[in-house]
Amino acid sequence: MGRAKPICPLTKCKRILVAMDRSKYSEKAFDQAINIAKICKSTLFVVSVIDLYSEVEEIVLAFEKKGNLLKGTKDYLEGIKAIAIKENIPCETIVHIGEQPHEFIIREAKEKNIDLIVMGTHGRTGLEKLLIGSVAERVVGHAPCAVMVTPA
Repeated sequence: MGRAKPICPLTKCKRILVAMDRSKYSEKAFDQAINIAKICKSTLFVVSVIDLYSEVEEIVLAFEKKGNLLKGTKDYLEGIKAIAIKENIPCETIVHIGEQPHEFIIREAKEKNIDLIVMGTHGRTGLEKLLIGSVAERVVGHAPCAVMVTPA
């Protein structure tokens, strides 16, 4: 008797947005997104936001020769895309530079008509969470779709 083919556990999951920040937490989220995308035959959109305050953005980009920081992020995302392609999952990569990463993630989710956002959390608590905030918490609070947050 043959093995039963897995069925997508989500009613609508054709377009998945994965937020990546080059941390082990976001890589864990990417692994989850890949598994869901395989079962649900989804397309992945991988977004990374280079979090720079507008006051220092020009200085940092000039110091980085307007490219090393951006190029490093793009190269990282191309490696992530290659993993998805190897698994026969269509994948698009997106890079933004600016403050408030959650706003870019939410905007991409709206513009791309995303069904599910997958992201990791750094597990900050107490004063650190109060001062820095949580990108995942802000995305969950404002997202136009379901959000899966993988734990630290």
